[in-house]
Amino acid sequence: MADLVSWLLEPFEYAFMQRALMSLVIVSVVGSVVGTFVVHKGLAASGSGLAHATLAGVAIAFVNGVSIALGALVAAVASGVGIGYVRSNSRVSYDTAIAIFYVSAFSLGILIISRRSSYTPDLISFVFGDILGVSRADLVGELILAVVVVGFVLAFYREMVMVAYDPAMAAAAGVRAWFFEYALLVLIALAVVVALQAIGIVLVSAMLIIPPATASLLARRIPQIIAISFVLSVGASILGLYASFHADVAASPAIVLGSTLAFAVTLAATSRRGARLPVGAAE
Repeated sequence: MADLVSWLLEPFEYAFMQRALMSLVIVSVVGSVVGTFVVHKGLAASGSGLAHATLAGVAIAFVNGVSIALGALVAAVASGVGIGYVRSNSRVSYDTAIAIFYVSAFSLGILIISRRSSYTPDLISFVFGDILGVSRADLVGELILAVVVVGFVLAFYREMVMVAYDPAMAAAAGVRAWFFEYALLVLIALAVVVALQAIGIVLVSAMLIIPPATASLLARRIPQIIAISFVLSVGASILGLYASFHADVAASPAIVLGSTLAFAVTLAATSRRGARLPVGAAE
């Protein structure tokens, strides 16, 4: 028993592991709140698209010696607003608009990086994640963005839910549906930036999508889905950190694969008892 306790506690005796866990808890909160709306609206591709679009901002910020996180934030928000504008002012679908911004911004980022002859570990950490390298300053930045995201959702929860279920009905009820459609894209962008340092551009959409998708197999209402998603996300994060520390594997993909395993198990269990429960309106 003593050996088991020591095995469980040993990783978190180190400050960098404690910071990693705190960062992942913040990512789990934001991912669960925003991801639930993303999954319900069928905007899963937006998370991946905005994550990849940040590479342009990251690369430009790096080359000019300014904050990489700020560059990622500006690129993500600008891409989110751009996607919303193209979708609202043309016959182009969300998927097509996302693809246009995704490939264009990602290609611009690669072009800028290709001009750098020196090795750029800071950029690599944003592409593949460096959860064990999270600093106190990173935590503060993540926490500020998390407060903004969660605070907005709490302040406009009723409107967000109405627009999520039926934008036309919401507009008829006097809700500015167009504003909240844009707001969701911006919230996705902020959620992506919160998770960038933790798990990187390549894997960020997985943490935004997989836990809420898993939770939607188990619950009907949005608050329930958010709560279950948070528990699943934190659980996968802890398992990933243990795998990283004790098995010497990369933490970010281990966390994502833990989430994928939870989804597979939940899908198998719910498939036996019938079809997925339909998501119903939140109270």
